[in-house]
Amino acid sequence: MTDTSLSLDLAMEPTAGARMRKRLFGQKSLVLGSGLLLLIMLVALFAPLLATHDPYAQDLAHRTVPPFWYAKGSLEHILGTDNLGRDYFSRLLYGARISLLIGLSVMVISGIIGTTLGLLAGYFGGKADLLVTFLVTTRLAMPVMLVALAVVAMVGGSLPVIVLVLGFLKWDRFAVVMRSATQQARALDYVAAAEAVGASTPRIILGEILPNVLPQLIVVATLEAASAILLEASLSFLGLGVQPPLPSWGLMISEAKNYMFFSFWLIAIPGTMLALLVLAINLAGDGLRDIFAPEGR
Repeated sequence: MTDTSLSLDLAMEPTAGARMRKRLFGQKSLVLGSGLLLLIMLVALFAPLLATHDPYAQDLAHRTVPPFWYAKGSLEHILGTDNLGRDYFSRLLYGARISLLIGLSVMVISGIIGTTLGLLAGYFGGKADLLVTFLVTTRLAMPVMLVALAVVAMVGGSLPVIVLVLGFLKWDRFAVVMRSATQQARALDYVAAAEAVGASTPRIILGEILPNVLPQLIVVATLEAASAILLEASLSFLGLGVQPPLPSWGLMISEAKNYMFFSFWLIAIPGTMLALLVLAINLAGDGLRDIFAPEGR
């Protein structure tokens, strides 16, 4: 092969960035989930600009006005009003903020706790591993919903309480996955090389092991965020989650349950948005899993 043909072959070979872009956009679930999630995040971010009314303003003279596509609907309230006359479109926009805030906050809190425990158990083994395993087993013996209901019933439901309760109850999956991934990384050559040159334990864990188990961490984080959003909606539906007048989607469904046979859209609209948000997060997580570990399919 001549030098000219070799140069042409090298020039035609796709770069690492091009291969990654092809791999990313080749994952339909990732593209669809990320696009839908980005849209919901933009809607939540620009809710004050997109909202047509004050989401907390009540107008008892215009209660349960149907959406504009109904015969008695009005373009003034494109998604109608609730049982207190509050604009449903505006409350739906601000409700996206509540759901995303809870999902992100719970993911961060539980991720820090679970990842720390999993890294320590996987790296040190021995008594540290036994202790973390005992903690995980103890946590798994306590149903999340029942514990959350008990704590919220005693302390009182509010946004900070919900975030903290769920954050301290959802760390077990992080710990289990990070423990397994760390044990695998612990036996690899680059960790042995770092130990041979005298790198400190924090440097090995944070600088060598953590970056290499990050893909598994990202996938678990997406799953836990979706789970936290559903749990918050369940607690709010039972009246022990986010308290009125905050426009939580779960609370909107709870407030509408008495009108489900007369104004079905009061439940259908926030329920659909909640399902779309969870679906978007799960699709994005599924796509990330296939990119980082395609052999897992």
